[in-house]
Amino acid sequence: VQLQASGGGLVKAGGSLRLSCAASGRTFSSSAMGWFRQAPGKEREFVAAVSRSGTGTYYADSVKGRFIISRDNAKNTVYLQMNSLKLEDAAVYYCAAGGSVVYVAPERYRYWGQGTLVTVSS
Repeated sequence: VQLQASGGGLVKAGGSLRLSCAASGRTFSSSAMGWFRQAPGKEREFVAAVSRSGTGTYYADSVKGRFIISRDNAKNTVYLQMNSLKLEDAAVYYCAAGGSVVYVAPERYRYWGQGTLVTVSS
């Protein structure tokens, strides 16, 4: 599986961005998908994940109520709608493809996209 993340950019605090991650390969619909982020000097952290069918979604406490993860298996794409962005949301965001079970640990995800940079200004 190859993953291509896009949609990052510069946004003011309180604004919104929508990240997309397009996947190639025939296993997308059989893979749980996750979004992670890494800020400078910090470890990569879990942001959100979605089950294979899209019915199960999971969020880090820091983004719960502000971010929404979704997927379109017909388009082999997973999305991350980010609302009410805060300065601390600034990071490189990565999408990742895992197995059949949703995990929050990054080591459970086998395939990773290249990352897309989100910058939040005050």
